[in-house]
Amino acid sequence: MHDTWLIHNQQLPLLKPSPSTSPAQLKVSNPLFWKETEKEMETWKQGSGRIPAIFFCLLIAVAVTADRREWEVPGDEGGGSGGHEWGRFLMKQSEVVVKTEGGEIRVFRGHPWNGHPPRMHIGFVTMEPNTLTIPHYIDADLILFLLRGEAKIGWIHKDDFVDSQLKPGDVLRIPAGSAFYIVNNGKEHRLQIVASIEPIGTDLIADLFTPFYIGGGEYPSSVLAGFDIRTLAAAFHATPEEVGVLTSARTAGPIIFIDGNEDDYLQQLNGAVKSAMEKMKRTRRLAQDVNGEIEIEAKEEQRKGACTFTNILSSIFSGEPSTEKNKARRPVGYPVEAPDAYNIYDRDPDFRNNYGWSIEVNEHDYQPLKQSDISVFLVNLSSGSMMAPHVNPRATEYGVVISGAGTVEVVYPNGTGAMKAKVKEGDVFWVPRFFPFCQVAASDGPMEILGFTTSARRNRPQFLVGKNSILRLMMGKELAAGFGVREEELRQVVMKQNNTVILPRWEEDTEE
Repeated sequence: MHDTWLIHNQQLPLLKPSPSTSPAQLKVSNPLFWKETEKEMETWKQGSGRIPAIFFCLLIAVAVTADRREWEVPGDEGGGSGGHEWGRFLMKQSEVVVKTEGGEIRVFRGHPWNGHPPRMHIGFVTMEPNTLTIPHYIDADLILFLLRGEAKIGWIHKDDFVDSQLKPGDVLRIPAGSAFYIVNNGKEHRLQIVASIEPIGTDLIADLFTPFYIGGGEYPSSVLAGFDIRTLAAAFHATPEEVGVLTSARTAGPIIFIDGNEDDYLQQLNGAVKSAMEKMKRTRRLAQDVNGEIEIEAKEEQRKGACTFTNILSSIFSGEPSTEKNKARRPVGYPVEAPDAYNIYDRDPDFRNNYGWSIEVNEHDYQPLKQSDISVFLVNLSSGSMMAPHVNPRATEYGVVISGAGTVEVVYPNGTGAMKAKVKEGDVFWVPRFFPFCQVAASDGPMEILGFTTSARRNRPQFLVGKNSILRLMMGKELAAGFGVREEELRQVVMKQNNTVILPRWEEDTEE
């Protein structure tokens, strides 16, 4: 069991494409290119027929008309020699957004693409034993994956407070704007969580996400502290002295220890809030007795709203029971619904052979993913094995190496190498939709990859190599003509690999 993240921040030389030239400029400035192309097409027509000529024309169209910006990542500089050190699709830019004695939160920035902002960032949460991330909400959707340790997460689902006990493998979605906290109540082990962070496009200045702290005081400042003390006193129906406890906290940052002096202070804070809330409820009961005609639904909404903040604090510090839903056993085939978490280890892999396994969790498994339009996957490759070259025609993929080491290789649409990078635990990479890629585990041990895709539907990867590859499905004279070889020659190569999806280790060193 690992207790620390191995974050790889080494800057690798990057591939730098040739200077940008539009298709129109290329045609004008390089007439010989088109002349030679026409000659080659005529030769193909005479020697092999129209189909390979059309195929060749399509290849030329893709290679020439594809604008350079389709695969240029802003900010990349430098080049790589030999094609083995390109790191274009490694997410190397990270920053620590929270750091205290109790833990830290590190975020790897997503890359802009085709003029659009990044779809998601990847976050790493590390918390020491007996610590708490104080209650807050952010302007981004979160998909949490608990990697190591155990956690208690209290959060607001609709108008209810939910207390979720999470174990390794649990996936939980927290919508943007939902207040939550995380507690590592373990006595010995660190808590480690990997999260997808999907900004919702607010007009705020921060380009990652903005936290709004409910708890806090001097550092971080609670959003309650921004109100006039008399406004708060009137809202809570409490005295300024009672409400003042909420705005004068002496917390030691967003992640705090919850034992010793801190715990004593937070118990005091909880008591003050409960006292204020009790006064509010007594006043409401008196008002109901006078009016006598308040609808049941309205009363229930008032009860939920009044008790929400009290329940959060009570659950953290007093151990009082909180709302838990969906505990009844769900029939097989029905998706897990909010506010429950989904455990990825509690199900059989979607694919398994002697060389590894893979699991995908989508909206059909965990219904809350539909709201974020994100899926979660987990891939385990045995030493030296390969996830066969494939294409995801539905979504962009973000991968996090959570154990082991290996190589990730990505290919451009024009058939040139985009990246071949060695990765290890803590590295984050991404692969744009439609781009061919593969992953290979190092020869000295297995590699496990956790990932998020930008579609909640079932991802149906198209494999380029293997028993169920598109090359086998399309096998025939037309495909052979497209490669400029005889069908027998093509069959000899394509039919050699009888495995599918995850391929066995090859005797030669695939990392050289």
